[in-house]
Amino acid sequence: MVKETNGHFEASLFKTADRLRKNIDAAEYKNVVLGLIFLKYISDSFQKLYDRLAQDSFSDPEDRDEYIAENCFFVPREARWAELQAKAKLPEIGIYLDDAMSAIEKENRELKNVLPKVYGKANLDKASLGQLIDVISDIELQAHSVDTKDLLGRVYEYFLGEFASAEGKKGGQFYTPKSIVKLMVEMIEPKKGRVYDPACGSGGMFVMSEKFVEDVIGGNIQDITIYGQESNQTTWKLSKMNLAIRNINSKFVAWNTEGTFLKDEHPDLKADYILANPPFNQSEWGADILAEDGRWKYGTPPNGNANFAWMQHMIYHLASNGVMATVLSNGSLSSTNSGEGLIREKIVKDNLVECIIALPKQLFYNTGIPATIWILRRGRDPKDNQTLFIDASELGYMKTRVIRDFTEDEIAKIEETYKKWRNKNGYEDIAGFCKSATLEDIAGHDFVLTPGRYVGIVHEEDDDTSFEEKMKHLTSTLAKQMEQEKILDDEIKEQLSKIGYTL
Repeated sequence: MVKETNGHFEASLFKTADRLRKNIDAAEYKNVVLGLIFLKYISDSFQKLYDRLAQDSFSDPEDRDEYIAENCFFVPREARWAELQAKAKLPEIGIYLDDAMSAIEKENRELKNVLPKVYGKANLDKASLGQLIDVISDIELQAHSVDTKDLLGRVYEYFLGEFASAEGKKGGQFYTPKSIVKLMVEMIEPKKGRVYDPACGSGGMFVMSEKFVEDVIGGNIQDITIYGQESNQTTWKLSKMNLAIRNINSKFVAWNTEGTFLKDEHPDLKADYILANPPFNQSEWGADILAEDGRWKYGTPPNGNANFAWMQHMIYHLASNGVMATVLSNGSLSSTNSGEGLIREKIVKDNLVECIIALPKQLFYNTGIPATIWILRRGRDPKDNQTLFIDASELGYMKTRVIRDFTEDEIAKIEETYKKWRNKNGYEDIAGFCKSATLEDIAGHDFVLTPGRYVGIVHEEDDDTSFEEKMKHLTSTLAKQMEQEKILDDEIKEQLSKIGYTL
């Protein structure tokens, strides 16, 4: 296989893997591929420790306890990558892989009911499966100057995004675009404490938090403890594998069929940081059952839309000095349906809303509608009751025919604007982009939080040319264009006459 430069090998790898998909749809195939990447990861980690233990005369490399002590998954012999790769061309390879996944779950309690057992299915071509094993076996050979410790994590993350794109609306249920996650994490800066996501999908918020702690501020991943909940079991499994590859403890990432509202798995949690992209405009979420729930401090949300149910659920779980960033549909900024306007007003009056960011359309795989990032913070100085509005709705570029994305510079622009404002260090209002508004300003807009109402429009600079001069120039240009049009019309008539047609 041709080696790729560091930055493009993930795309090349995905194309290769996708060519082996054949008649399997993307939703099913992702479990096949991601499961194998995870298996490769834990097998490689196991083998590295195994080789080290084998050199120590006082250690037994087959002793499971040795691996527990090193926080490493124990991989039984029949599930080790080298053993499976040797059987890759056998027609029974699917059965061997399913058995391997079961054996790993048996030896590692935290992986129970997590790993996919889909490889023995009749619709999965076993020859292609064997080829896929070979492709994944050679991952390290495909990139230059890459830290192999992080390599499989990168591949897993990239594949998640590509499968989400392939699945379209269904993909958006488990994946939030990387640029949005990065922006949210770097704005609230999770440094030390409890990080919570009540609709955690495949765990992207946690992975980006880990990257921020280790790569941006040079901290230790052990400085944060993650708490999450997911109602879709398949998605929850993806998150558990995603976090395991990153060596992130997922002990408190829970799944149940009831969902976060009806069965809160962390009822007593007070989180220092909350990051979430909950379902947009969710209806029939259980308002009739939970009408008197203690989470609805600012009013009972309507059953037809769970936006402010999610918002209040997160506020309820926010520590006394905690900060949260959540994505909601644009309707949450202005809706007055069924008491939503009053709930929003009370939240604003409680001095919680620190920043509102309007996002462009087509950022998300599951919907083309524009959305908004809300940043809320407890413990704000009562005297500092301003809210920063940022209108980023015109930023971004078309990554594909249907999906928009932010550039790194655009992410930096939004982040820097917010931090300058928050730190009171060089911030200035920019017409058409950002505005720091007082509570009185917001009240004057009836507590509608749409950034466009506050930032205004960009003022075009006057070039000092008089109206008369501009009109003289325009009419002169028009006259020349009309004369040219006449010449072209005459030429067309002449050419048509030569072949026997007249106008």
